[in-house]
Amino acid sequence: MKTISRRAWILYALVLAFLAGLCILFYTFFTNADSWAMKKANRHLYSGSTLTAAGAITDETGAILADTADGQRVYNEDKTVRTATLHVVGDAEGYIATGVQTSYKDTLTGYNFADGIYDIKKYGKGNDIQLSVNAELCAEAYEALGKNKGTVGVINYKTGKLVCVVSKPSFDIQNKPTENINNDKTGAYDGVYLNRFFSGVYTPGSTFKVITAASAIDNIADIDSQTFKCKGSYPIDGGSVKCLDTHGTVSFERALNVSCNSAFAQIALQLGKENLQATADSLGFNQSYSVGNIRLAKSSFDVTAASQLDLGWAGVGQYTTLVNPCHMLMITGAIANGGQAVNPYLVEKITTQTGKTAFEAEVTAGQQMFSANTAQKLQEMLRSNVKNYYGDGKFKNLEMCGKTGTAEVSSEDGGAKPHAWFIGYSAREDLPFAIVVVVENGGGGSSVAIPVANKTMQKVADLYGTK
Repeated sequence: MKTISRRAWILYALVLAFLAGLCILFYTFFTNADSWAMKKANRHLYSGSTLTAAGAITDETGAILADTADGQRVYNEDKTVRTATLHVVGDAEGYIATGVQTSYKDTLTGYNFADGIYDIKKYGKGNDIQLSVNAELCAEAYEALGKNKGTVGVINYKTGKLVCVVSKPSFDIQNKPTENINNDKTGAYDGVYLNRFFSGVYTPGSTFKVITAASAIDNIADIDSQTFKCKGSYPIDGGSVKCLDTHGTVSFERALNVSCNSAFAQIALQLGKENLQATADSLGFNQSYSVGNIRLAKSSFDVTAASQLDLGWAGVGQYTTLVNPCHMLMITGAIANGGQAVNPYLVEKITTQTGKTAFEAEVTAGQQMFSANTAQKLQEMLRSNVKNYYGDGKFKNLEMCGKTGTAEVSSEDGGAKPHAWFIGYSAREDLPFAIVVVVENGGGGSSVAIPVANKTMQKVADLYGTK
């Protein structure tokens, strides 16, 4: 009897081990099936580690950005469009991790958990993806950057639709200069596989003064009636925050107009570390964001261990602060939208092999980044910057609001030019678009970034404006 009992327990143990093995197998299959199916050894999808079988990628108008023909990936017929949209489309080898051909490769190939990649064999194609970007606008922004490295992004701040995402340097995906990239010693292709809009982080320079201003509006009751003296620098604890000019006595609004470092260092010290840190945290610094399947680089701001001098520099956008351009565009759009951020999207629509719509983008509210009162005050100040300082002539008929930035960066030889920034938006009712421009080592924001922003926004007005 004891022998039978022992055998029964052994049988139970074997059954439990079998069931546990099945659970592990199903869990492993469930979590890894898509990556197994997408491996570059799969001849149905790849040839020589290059994606050759996938659905079409189009822009918002339906213009082909990438497609499959005769077992090969083909791209837009216009070289400038191909080069300008490289980083949103992605390369077929998968080096550009945030490109759609990599971040949405399971969707493009028609993969699903039940059928794997069977449907791509059945229909001879994968799913089609329509992007939110406009190819003509991307080409215009790309050319506006000239020979500079950097990024340009434009969003409809009411819907979250990204209509322009450009990163430079780039290359013609149809005729990839592989040897030049691999053997480059000039720096011309530095970071060529990085989409600077989604994955880059930069010292923000004076664009961060908009955030310091927001914190002041929320935490300093009499900020509008205060004045600040600028003698070309502001001494703090044996050091000083230097200004690019001697501005004399300036109001809060005028301090933002002329981008006075002395004034904003004083404001940062009034705020204190806790208030300025709280404002930055509430705006999404030190947090992770995603645009569909694409994870953004995290913006960082931390003054918890800063000295008083460090805090002064942090208030003007220097110190250790780093900002992702897409995140900064979200903040700018929230100001324009009365304080409410709208989640950005890049994928407009996904259509299956049988022509059915599997996905269509919807407007989704993000964070309430600013109170309505704070947003309105910032709107007035950003409009004042353009109207009373940069000049509306630099943005003809656009009714622009914005802020430039000239971000000092360090280099081994100490001779690197500052990064040039512009953030802003059109106040025209028919043109609810915000823009971010970063020109790496470009110099002054006003002289370098504004012309890029203007050229891009004029194209936005041509494409979407009704005036």
